[in-house]
Amino acid sequence: MESLFVLTLLSSIWAFLTGSACCQRPAVVNIGAVFTFDSIIGRAAKVAMEAAVSDVNADPSILNGTKLNLVMADTHCNVLLGSIGAFQVLEKDVVAIVGPQSSVVAHMVLQIANNLQVPLISYAATDPTLSALQFPFFLRTTQSDANQMTAMADLIDFYEWKEVIMIFVDDDYGRNGISTLTDELDKRMFKISYKIPLPSHCNLSEITAILNKSKLLGPRVYVVHVNPDPRLSIFKIAHQLDMMTSDYVWLATDWLSTTLDSILLVQQTSLNILQGVVVLRQHIPESSQKVTLWSRLRKMLPEDSRNSSLNVYALSAYDTIQVVAHAIDKFLNEGRSITFSLKNKFHDLNTSRMPWGKLKIFDDGALLLSILLQANFTGLSGQIEFNTDRNIVTRGYEVINIDQTGLRRVGYWSNVTGFTIQSPETLKRKQISYSHLNQTLGNVTWPGGKTEKPRGWVIADNERPLIIGVPHRVSFVEFVTAINGSHKNIEGYCIDLFNEARKLVPYDVPYRLIPFGNGYSNPSYDDLVKNVANGIFDAAVGDIAIVTNRTRIVDFSQPFASTGLVIVAPIKNSKSNAWVFLKPFTVEMWCITSASFFMIGAVIWLLEHRVNDDFRGPPKRQLMTVILFSFSTLFKTNQEATVSPLGRMVMVVWLFLLMVITSSYTASLTSILTVQQLSSPIKGLDDLITNEQPIGYQVGSFAYSYLTESLYVPRSRLVSLGSPDEYEAALLKGPFRKGGVAAIVDELPYVELFLSGRNDFGMIGQPFTKSGWGFAFQRGSPLAVDMSTAILKLSENGKLQKIHEKWFCRMGCPAERRRKSKPIQLQLVSFWGLYLLCGAFSLIALFIFLLRIVRQFARYIRQQKESSQADLMSSNSNSSWTQVIYKFIDFVDEKEEAIKRLFRKHDTLNQANR
Repeated sequence: MESLFVLTLLSSIWAFLTGSACCQRPAVVNIGAVFTFDSIIGRAAKVAMEAAVSDVNADPSILNGTKLNLVMADTHCNVLLGSIGAFQVLEKDVVAIVGPQSSVVAHMVLQIANNLQVPLISYAATDPTLSALQFPFFLRTTQSDANQMTAMADLIDFYEWKEVIMIFVDDDYGRNGISTLTDELDKRMFKISYKIPLPSHCNLSEITAILNKSKLLGPRVYVVHVNPDPRLSIFKIAHQLDMMTSDYVWLATDWLSTTLDSILLVQQTSLNILQGVVVLRQHIPESSQKVTLWSRLRKMLPEDSRNSSLNVYALSAYDTIQVVAHAIDKFLNEGRSITFSLKNKFHDLNTSRMPWGKLKIFDDGALLLSILLQANFTGLSGQIEFNTDRNIVTRGYEVINIDQTGLRRVGYWSNVTGFTIQSPETLKRKQISYSHLNQTLGNVTWPGGKTEKPRGWVIADNERPLIIGVPHRVSFVEFVTAINGSHKNIEGYCIDLFNEARKLVPYDVPYRLIPFGNGYSNPSYDDLVKNVANGIFDAAVGDIAIVTNRTRIVDFSQPFASTGLVIVAPIKNSKSNAWVFLKPFTVEMWCITSASFFMIGAVIWLLEHRVNDDFRGPPKRQLMTVILFSFSTLFKTNQEATVSPLGRMVMVVWLFLLMVITSSYTASLTSILTVQQLSSPIKGLDDLITNEQPIGYQVGSFAYSYLTESLYVPRSRLVSLGSPDEYEAALLKGPFRKGGVAAIVDELPYVELFLSGRNDFGMIGQPFTKSGWGFAFQRGSPLAVDMSTAILKLSENGKLQKIHEKWFCRMGCPAERRRKSKPIQLQLVSFWGLYLLCGAFSLIALFIFLLRIVRQFARYIRQQKESSQADLMSSNSNSSWTQVIYKFIDFVDEKEEAIKRLFRKHDTLNQANR
């Protein structure tokens, strides 16, 4: 029993001692740092991390006596050497790796860190793809390029530059950065027109060749995204190539601000070649701690670097050490032990050359990672807090403009407010609400010293003039043609108009006109437009119709001439004939008008018959009165005067209608007798399509495709014609002779010019398509918009019409000489309101007349009944409706005066009997 008690006691003591040993805080905790020592970022980051480790070890509130040991390895900006350096620090049982600063090296080191479950925290690797789920142990205390490229896209959008050229280093950092910028610009309907990759280690001759080549491109906005370069090679060569002038815009990511912060005080002359450059810099809130730290770090730098300014990555490196130290402290305070374990897959790889067997897995690496992600404090670089992507919460960027005085801040950017001239801290402190609609920046000095925003693109220059295709016409040369096929002697209406419009464009446009065509027949305008779309020509100037299939591949200017397809056919004069007086009215109009005369005569007869002796008499005479009365009003020869008020009311309305009808008839008949009447066997488009006769069209015109593709006219019916003389010959031959046509379909301006000196042909109907002529430009060309504005100005100031008159109005303008169409007959629809009014008044008058008659007839019946009661009853017993109707008709036929006398006599007798 005693032995059992002793054994239990010894076991408890052993367990207590073992547990105490396991929970005991280690004396030293190793963390690794993998970066390039001799680099702009590395030099500042090295002393910053050393200072941070020193501060942690000197602070008793952190790690509680455990010493933090920083194990550093130099990557020499090389992926292989960076991997070897990572292995070297991992052999020291580090619990976290700080760095690397290079995104390219980070991709490789992360593969190692993930397998060994060691958190990797970078203060300078900005490649957005490092935050992918593929690398769960990666954190970053600097801002991702995803934020920076959003800021850069907003900057381009702010100044409304539609296209940019991107110069980038051709590695993971550069390619992934440009990919992010491309996506952001796409959201804003902008684009990177040209992408210029640079090798990681390129020489000056390579840069010179690349920049020289880019001068031939249209956009003049350059975005530079490369590694920090203390030599500023790109800008030095750009300055030598005269690419830092007022025509150019240079934007740079924070690599340039980092470089300048490190070398500016040493190389003040660098500002001369950077004037006008706009650069982003990560925003770091101002604080006294930051100033104190840099004074301290400056003493730790080598002699040749002590005049440098503090760059943001040094502050991020300092804060990174602080984040790691606090996380380790929390990890240990939770009673955790730092332990590592070997895995067979690494142990089996152990050889004499590579120490694979020494690689150990950090057992609680995932737990330390979760503690790191919970960090939330204010460091020297700003707020330290991680989002769901394991990136630091964005602090925004400063927009820096470089001028003669140095680096000048012109505003701030954040993903919440956009661009402001006040810092995010100021806006937050003053509780100022700000939105993307209120964006503003300070004045910027651009390359060349100008403060006006550069245009951002150049259409052409003297070294590369605009190549403009011009149709080499052989017919209708008044519009445009090349004299003797020479590009130096091209003239015409379209050329004059282009030159005048070019004067109103607010910049110089060097150009060269190139004739398009063989000089023997008119060229295909579809082919000309396709050459513009394919980049053979920068633009095309001429009588180019704006049609649907062309607008899909090029941009057109504002139309400078209205046009459309019309039909031209032989015509002949129509001789006047004996029945020409019938032409002003349609058949329906004649019928309604004639019926109206008889109707009015009948209405007036009914209204006047009982009160007017002129409308009484034998039936034959009354019938003639009804027929002749209303017709006589037409010539004002009627002998019968209306007496009744109702008759006069109807006559007033009828005479008004008659006045309008006769005036319109006279005007139409005058037009018919005085205007030349033309006729053609072709009555219109439908007639032309259905009669199966040959149709002519101009070579090169879009009329051919429209007839075949839209109107489905068989190709066998179409005859190509190349000149006005061929037009005339084909029309004179007619459709029944070889080479002849029934009509020609062509655009209105050509037809007007063709008809200007010919009387045997004419246009049939109106244009059956609506279109216009414009100048063609490559898709997205800014010149299309500016030329459109210039054409509108020419139209407003009358210059457009003067150019037209210069070329086409020497003998009178074609539009003025265009033959008028056949006068239109007067339709019933134009007068139905008057007829309705006249009919309504007539019906009202008849209704009132009949109402009076019925009342008088009823009174007459009552009087007859009173005078002879017996006779009336006898007659009532034998009466019928027929007799009543006959009696009513006889009553109506009586003169109203006689009826009134009868009523008065009856009233007198009644009074006497009383």
